[in-house]
This record gives sequence, C-alpha cells and structure tokens, in this order.
Amino acid sequence: MFDQLVRSATSIGANVVEGKAGSSKKDWKNYFSIALKSANETKYWLCLIRDTIDVSKTKMEELITEANEISKIIASIIVNSNQSF
Repeated sequence: MFDQLVRSATSIGANVVEGKAGSSKKDWKNYFSIALKSANETKYWLCLIRDTIDVSKTKMEELITEANEISKIIASIIVNSNQSF
C-alpha cells in the first residue's frame, strides 16, 4: 500500500509539471486530468491505510484533507480552463 501511495502522490506533481510544459491545449488537459486521477487515487490509499493499519488517525485525516484540497484545486483548474479554451 505504501508503495502505491508514493507512486500516486508523486504522480500528481509530475503530471502537473508535464502539463504545464505540454505542446497543446489537449496535452495540457490530459496531463491535468491524470494529475486529478492520481490525487483521487492518493486519497483512496490514505483512507485504506487509515482503516487497516495502526497509524495516527489524526495525522491520516490531515493528509486525506490535504489530498482532497489538492483534488479540488486541480478539478477547479480543469473546469475553469474548459471555459477559457
């Protein structure tokens, strides 16, 4: 689970960076969509870890909240970009 969490969490930033360097609007949107999927996957892994492993529930809730905020930010960027493209 931890390996999957690291992969999905690091994928968010990597895809945002790739999207910003994209060669077209379609490229940009695809990378940001992948970043959003990775953010949602990260929330999944955090919830799974919280519910199955003896870890600090408070810290896990903080991380889940942060991942949720990142998802909302990326989703908002995608929605707002659809209005301007």
